[in-house]
Amino acid sequence: MPDRLPPPGPSYLREIDLRVRDSALRAGMSLPSALPDGWWIALLWVADVDGIVSCRSLAPAMGPPAESPAARIGVLLAGALSGRVAEDAGRQAVKVRLPIPGASEDRPWDRPAVVQLAVRWDPVRAAAARPTELASAALEAFAGAVASLAHV
Repeated sequence: MPDRLPPPGPSYLREIDLRVRDSALRAGMSLPSALPDGWWIALLWVADVDGIVSCRSLAPAMGPPAESPAARIGVLLAGALSGRVAEDAGRQAVKVRLPIPGASEDRPWDRPAVVQLAVRWDPVRAAAARPTELASAALEAFAGAVASLAHV
C-alpha cells in the first residue's frame, strides 16, 4: 500500500476546510446511497495536498487514545448528528467503520482517514430535507468530529 492514497474521487459536496494543529486539511464525501433497508451510506475522508492523511495525524499530539479511531469518531459523529437521526432501542442509528485496514492490528490509528458512515435519518426530518441537506449535515458533523479528535 502506498504511503498516501488519493481521495476516492471528487467530493459530492464542496470539501470543508479544517485545521488540525498546524495542518490545513479538507474533509470530503462520496455520493451517498440510500439502501432499501432505510440506511443512508457514504464514504468520508480527510486529505491534504498530498492525499488522504493517517488517523494518527488527527490524534492528540501526546499520542492516540486507547480506543480505536472508529470508536472515537463514532461517538463524536453521533453527538453532532443528535436529533437528526433515528433511534433504535434507545441508541442513535449511526454506524462508523474504517474500511481500509491498517498495517498492523496493534496500531489501529496507523491507517488512512477514510470513514464509511451509515445513518438512518429521523423519518420526519428526512422527509422535510433535500438530499444535499442531509449530506451537508453528515459532512459538517464529520469535519467537526475530525477537528475535535486532536483535542480529546
